[in-house]
Amino acid sequence: MSAADDNGPLERRSPERTMSAEVTVPEGFVPYTEPGPFLDRVGPLYERYDDRGLVFGFCVLAHHCNRRGFAHGGLLVTLADVTLGKAAERRSDPPVSLLTTSITYDFIGVARRGQWIEAQADFKRVGREIAFANCYIRSGGRKSSHL
Repeated sequence: MSAADDNGPLERRSPERTMSAEVTVPEGFVPYTEPGPFLDRVGPLYERYDDRGLVFGFCVLAHHCNRRGFAHGGLLVTLADVTLGKAAERRSDPPVSLLTTSITYDFIGVARRGQWIEAQADFKRVGREIAFANCYIRSGGRKSSHL
């Protein structure tokens, strides 16, 4: 990890890693180490575990934004999809690898450039082939979307 500008990778600093002059990676988050070619373009993503389970986070950078300066809706849906899939996989024993069959998404706010975003799943049921869950995406402690 290096440079702290909106278009480059992030610099590791202690105890928090600074992403820009306004945003830092909150304590407890570590780089998500399982991305593939698609998620490499979406990130950088971070993860942590808390008392409710897996939380994904990222800072809205220039390449995440639409022309209005908000995080693109497709990015937020992608974050929810990743959060739901990975959280279901990691809470199952043995781990399950689920495919998304349906997503309904409600935008109830916006995420602006420079804001830290967190996503967390709330599971109702996880089976061997299907899971039922909600994903809540928060910006500044407030919900910006519900899936």
